[in-house]
Amino acid sequence: MCVQTHWCLIQIYSLLKISYSFGTLSLSLPHFSSPFFPLLSFISLLLSAMVSHLVTTIRNVVGITGNVISLFLFLSPVPTFIRIWKKGSVEQFSPAPYLATLINCMVWVVYGLPMVHPNSTLVVTINGTGTAIEIVYLTLFLIYCHDKKKRVKVMLIVLVEMIFIAGVTALVLIIAHTTQRRSMVVGIIAILFNIMMYAAPLSVMKLVITTKSVEYMPFFLSLASFANGVAWTAYAFLPFDPFIAVPNGLGTLFSLAQLLLYATYYKSTKRIIAARQEAKMEMHLSEVVVNGDNNDPKKNSTAP
Repeated sequence: MCVQTHWCLIQIYSLLKISYSFGTLSLSLPHFSSPFFPLLSFISLLLSAMVSHLVTTIRNVVGITGNVISLFLFLSPVPTFIRIWKKGSVEQFSPAPYLATLINCMVWVVYGLPMVHPNSTLVVTINGTGTAIEIVYLTLFLIYCHDKKKRVKVMLIVLVEMIFIAGVTALVLIIAHTTQRRSMVVGIIAILFNIMMYAAPLSVMKLVITTKSVEYMPFFLSLASFANGVAWTAYAFLPFDPFIAVPNGLGTLFSLAQLLLYATYYKSTKRIIAARQEAKMEMHLSEVVVNGDNNDPKKNSTAP
């Protein structure tokens, strides 16, 4: 390496000051007169553009991954509703997770609108899909819920949620005149409802601890919630968005707690289900024996 080339590399290394802030590479150069300044400026702009493009690409990839995981999260209750359909009853399943997810998805659709928070297409697409899926779940829940009071309660909650979303959307668009203010208002509301969505399955935890059974706490819902929280927390740091990072970070912890609870009571759940099935079999056999005795003509015949 010639002396001039080596000197140039030393100058480039000593003069370029790289700082990373909110997904953008900033290269600051001291102001001085040098024949190498145009070259250094070009390198600064080139590196800045490259890193900015790389961060945007990573953000899009993480966002698409988050969309896929969120779709699995929304579809995770399918086995639960297949069981409800087969048995023709919602049994002890709670509508709370589906009500919480519905309001959460609708709030995030509002947050992702171009006039509220621009460049949030991935947020709108997945939450719009989630809204439609949750409406289907709640419809099935109402069909197979035989408790009239519970059905009325669920319908009233859905109606209140719809009115709330319509009111928030109208007020934000009328009162707040900049996307920054609209994002802040809707973002704060979204944080609250996102935390509610992740915490909703925790309402079943008391039942799990009391019965030592996780039969009515769907595993796939907890697992999908955990993966979803991790993905969107990563997305929130490219660049940093506190309205996405805070609820999904807490959601990750909530989901982890559910998974730990599931692991704790998984074996006892198997024993409880096996004992229940064994009791049903014994009851069925006893009924068969009793019915057989009643149908026996020798035992039913009377003496002449």
